[in-house]
Amino acid sequence: MHIKSLQVFCDVVNRRSFSRAADKNGISQSGASQMVHQLEDRLGVKLIDRSKRPFVLTQEGETYYLGCRRIIAEYKALEERVRAAHKQMAGQVHVASIYSVGLSFMKEFVQEFSKLYPQAQVRLEYAHPDRVYELVRNGQADLGLVSYPQASRVLEATPWREEPMVLVMAPNHPLASRREVTIADLNGVEMACFDQNLRIRREIDRVLAQAGVSTRVAVEFDNIETLKRAIEINAGVSILPEATVSREREYGSLISARLAGQPLNRPVGIIHGRSKQLGETAQRFMQLLLTSGDAAVEANAAGDPLTTESSGPIAADTSPGAAETTKA
Repeated sequence: MHIKSLQVFCDVVNRRSFSRAADKNGISQSGASQMVHQLEDRLGVKLIDRSKRPFVLTQEGETYYLGCRRIIAEYKALEERVRAAHKQMAGQVHVASIYSVGLSFMKEFVQEFSKLYPQAQVRLEYAHPDRVYELVRNGQADLGLVSYPQASRVLEATPWREEPMVLVMAPNHPLASRREVTIADLNGVEMACFDQNLRIRREIDRVLAQAGVSTRVAVEFDNIETLKRAIEINAGVSILPEATVSREREYGSLISARLAGQPLNRPVGIIHGRSKQLGETAQRFMQLLLTSGDAAVEANAAGDPLTTESSGPIAADTSPGAAETTKA
């Protein structure tokens, strides 16, 4: 039995589609279907119930899928160890990231990793937080970068960096002359907010409520880029991670002020599967991230703002296919 057949089967399950799995593996749809049929014939069981739309895994299929994921992960890790013992690091790491982290930081990290390991490849995918968790859970991504990381039975969460939050406003807003504001200063102020289903919104609302502050919600969006555009036209102020507005502050289109008395931080972490053994390339890339993250956390603990200079690389990814919005 060829490892390729196991990979195709896992891709069919992950993508809920024979055609998409076939495209990923460079084969025809009938070829993918035939591979799965051959696995079923060999095992003497049905792995996929095709009578339902969309198809579902049988109980045997679920057991086989989980085992195949582990086998493929271990096989890839073994290949990378052998390559690393013979020559330079030449594997690939697939990183899924929320937009606000990926677009702010990852370009510089990838460039640094490429200098260290010219033969290695980093595949970046930007997605909504829920999708990042799904990609890592399904084994489609080695590492995930998320804010407010949550560990689970199948996922490990490693703290990476603490990003201070600041009040962001248009240059002509009444609070724009202030370098520092308190939570109480926001009472009655119109705000451009994150959608209520995002964790960052719930954390901001919690702090406001604890301080007895009532604000007026002017607009709500699920991504930072749209929020910044709304703030620029003075649709409201917002509380955002400081690092995400570094370009706008440099250009003068947005102003930020520290939150005094009750500072807010957005924790960012790295998630990966508990049952999946990380390959050598993924381990090295994660170590590069954590090395930089340690410096950022120390700077924050000392009370220093995490600006472009103090928090590590910050750059916008303008490569083809990069998403245009930045989700929190």
